[in-house]
Amino acid sequence: MIDLHFVATPNGQKISIALEELELPYRVISYDIFEGDQHAPEFGRINPNHKLPAIVDQDPSFGGGPHAVFESGAILQYLAEKTGKLLPRDPRQRSVAIQWLTWQVAGLGPMGGQAAHFVRYAPERIEYAIERYTKELARLMQVLERRLGEAEYLAGDEYSIADIAVWPGRAAAGTMSIDLQQQYPNTWRWFSKIAERPAVIRGRDAEKAVPEKYLQKKAKLTPDQWSNMFGERMHKAVRL
Repeated sequence: MIDLHFVATPNGQKISIALEELELPYRVISYDIFEGDQHAPEFGRINPNHKLPAIVDQDPSFGGGPHAVFESGAILQYLAEKTGKLLPRDPRQRSVAIQWLTWQVAGLGPMGGQAAHFVRYAPERIEYAIERYTKELARLMQVLERRLGEAEYLAGDEYSIADIAVWPGRAAAGTMSIDLQQQYPNTWRWFSKIAERPAVIRGRDAEKAVPEKYLQKKAKLTPDQWSNMFGERMHKAVRL
């Protein structure tokens, strides 16, 4: 059994989708990040960074008792290696999959997150920041579009954790006024095909569906919510 410490956002859905694809038994432990559930000291013992998602594998293949893993890219790689699935066996394609996984966690994810912050959450409109991050997000989307014009999936002809890392964020593209079908046809072809996978559907249903409050195009947070997401309470959680 794997405990999935989960918030219903694209990052959380990466892991629920992977667990469904891998047919691993898991238990969802849900958090509300606006309410600051992630700052609890007991969660800090699972993820010292106090971010979601995280997992606790109650029966790791290497033994020794429960094993916690945080950071979505590291979780995806851990689960793929645990099961021997969702990473190509061919060493060249495996390397390509890891490269695209790393590209997502180091580039597309953070830049998309910064763009979303300044467009959707910042209390004041800061033109330089909006231009900086939305342009970089558009550049990275062109990188993705070009790759998906060359290959069926990011690693080549095989669906992998690289696709799972990228896909949920594209599902939320509407919050940033990105029209995949019109602007990025190769990405839309890839996105639509993956959306039909039964495990993807299961990984995003019921309590795993993103609630409306996380999908606002212009979010208005209360002072407590701001503190939990970006302010003092977030910073206080990691202080010694």
